[in-house]
Amino acid sequence: MSFHSIYAHGFARVAACVTTSHVADPAANATAIVAAAGACHEQSVAVAVFPELCLSGYAIEDLVMQDPLLDAVERGLAPIVEASSALMTVLIVGAPLRHGARVYNCAAVIHRGSILGVVPKTYLPTYREFYEGRHFASGAGIVGEEITVGGLRAAFGVDLLFAAEDVTGLTIGVEICEDMWIPVTPASELALAGASVLINLSGSPITIGRARSRALFCQSTSARCLAAYVYSAAGAGESTTDLAWDGQTSIYENGVLLAEGERFRQGGQITTADVDLDLLRQERSLMGTFDDNRRQREASFRKITFALKPPVADIGFLRKVERFPFVPSDEHLLEQDCYEAYNIQVAGLVQRMRATGTKRVVIGVSGGLDSTHALIVAAKAIDLLGLPRENILAYTMPGFATGSESKTNALALMKALQTSWQELDIRTTATQMLKDIGHPFGKGEKVYDITFENVQAGLRTDYLFRLANHHGGIVIGTGDLSELALGWCTYGVGDQMAHYNVNAGVPKTLIQHLIRWVIASKQFTDDVNRTLASILAAEISPELVPVKPGEKPQSTEAAIGPYELQDFNLYYTLRYGFRPSKIAFLSLHAWKDVAGGEWPPAFQNDRRRAYALADIRHWLEVFLRRFFAFSQFKRSAMPNGPKVSAGGSLSPRGDWRAPSDSSAAAWLDDLARNVPK
Repeated sequence: MSFHSIYAHGFARVAACVTTSHVADPAANATAIVAAAGACHEQSVAVAVFPELCLSGYAIEDLVMQDPLLDAVERGLAPIVEASSALMTVLIVGAPLRHGARVYNCAAVIHRGSILGVVPKTYLPTYREFYEGRHFASGAGIVGEEITVGGLRAAFGVDLLFAAEDVTGLTIGVEICEDMWIPVTPASELALAGASVLINLSGSPITIGRARSRALFCQSTSARCLAAYVYSAAGAGESTTDLAWDGQTSIYENGVLLAEGERFRQGGQITTADVDLDLLRQERSLMGTFDDNRRQREASFRKITFALKPPVADIGFLRKVERFPFVPSDEHLLEQDCYEAYNIQVAGLVQRMRATGTKRVVIGVSGGLDSTHALIVAAKAIDLLGLPRENILAYTMPGFATGSESKTNALALMKALQTSWQELDIRTTATQMLKDIGHPFGKGEKVYDITFENVQAGLRTDYLFRLANHHGGIVIGTGDLSELALGWCTYGVGDQMAHYNVNAGVPKTLIQHLIRWVIASKQFTDDVNRTLASILAAEISPELVPVKPGEKPQSTEAAIGPYELQDFNLYYTLRYGFRPSKIAFLSLHAWKDVAGGEWPPAFQNDRRRAYALADIRHWLEVFLRRFFAFSQFKRSAMPNGPKVSAGGSLSPRGDWRAPSDSSAAAWLDDLARNVPK
């Protein structure tokens, strides 16, 4: 299967379909369903759901008890079943069907020329505008039975699951309209039994506010059941004798809206999305309470298997992939995330200082993004504790490569925040140390190796800890989540260590947006905000290696890769445990086109970049080697700091517990096997 096929990476395309209803005319409805089914096949849809009773029309009242109508329904199913023999798509169609002495409101599951099974509706609304109990029998308790429809025999009952043999994780469970509106839903039982894609065929006439209620139920069901939820309601053409219809369609996955159709559309529509079966499987595996709940239930289900035979080629990708998974592109969501992240950090530091009785904090300020953000977190914490800002002991410690711009920004910020501040030049001490250990630089040679860099980083941290001893304070760490993931920090006596690290749970790509939010929300005075804006405009650099006049400063991203790619890799590794090949596939769709998709608010045009698959693959390999085979020992000894992002933290006491001497071979093997160069 091609690397570019969604079905090679654990996705399946689903559709919520609405056809124009022809009241009490099953033949016309069947024709419309067959046409929509053909369109779904052309789009390589795996599963397509149609509205409740779509073959007869929902609002036909007592006509549903008439034999001519029911005969026509059975005849109408025949061309749908026949047409399905040439289609890949599993079709789920609503129809009133006779069984035994009663009529049932049913969902017929059709595929490759056969009816795989028929699921009757369990909960029949007979209140307000609904009168289903007058016409239909409930499917409650019907298990292990068969039904004959137009000469075709099929499994019949509420105990049916439909599982693809050739698409891992694709198992379908069906409920019908009102089944969703009750406290303990069939969908819950179906999900616990293994259904990953839950289907709801709905009639559901529209009244003011009902669309919001449907959306709430669909979203909550998908979240609680760790499943995809595909919903289709009756639309145009249904009888408006007493009611109206809006044809609402929506597709949710684990509580996230993937797609929704146009309401009140005059005509049919097909709403499609690519659901992530791997993600759902991983979530269920991770969340042990899901399986604990399953083991409390005694229901048993029949599993009916089918062969989907999905396409092996590139069929496109119908799914929004955020370039910055830690940073939503929606302005309101980003504002909310920044508000919460900043206050999580502040609250963490406030509690640590209150619990320890600490009145002072010590912090190194370089003029870069991380130390800047840590400083404004500390300032807000000090304010909330009712302490003077002079209790922030801030130090800028220029080394051999400190730039004038970063130093100027650091000094300006410390002064604007009214902290106690001091400049400590570490070059003399660093030179002496390099000389004492026999390093060539101590003899005047221009050797700028890792020892040269770490002597500077270590001295800065050493100074901070001794200053904290001297003044009775605690050292505030400034290193971020992305640096911890890549091991881009100096271990022990270096920027890896602190008494409390407020940035440990914040990825690099989010920090700039946090600083923007601090500016926009006016947490500080205008002079502080001007300095913050200047810092945002600077390039990320450790400033440890000297450069000649006119040369570009040392670039972190040139060494370990663009943080925007590495944060992408980190999110899907840490949050979902995806295979590298799948991460590369998602990254390609997120980053292949500068003009495609949305960018976070206020993201500068001159910093918007695209990446080819070869670049994505190269930096993903760097990430895998550093994350799995190199950096864990630094994370195993990291100081305390609050978890901030739902994407996860790297604390050995929290989200990520791993051996410090593990191999990256399994991840590198997947990359080598499955991602083309």
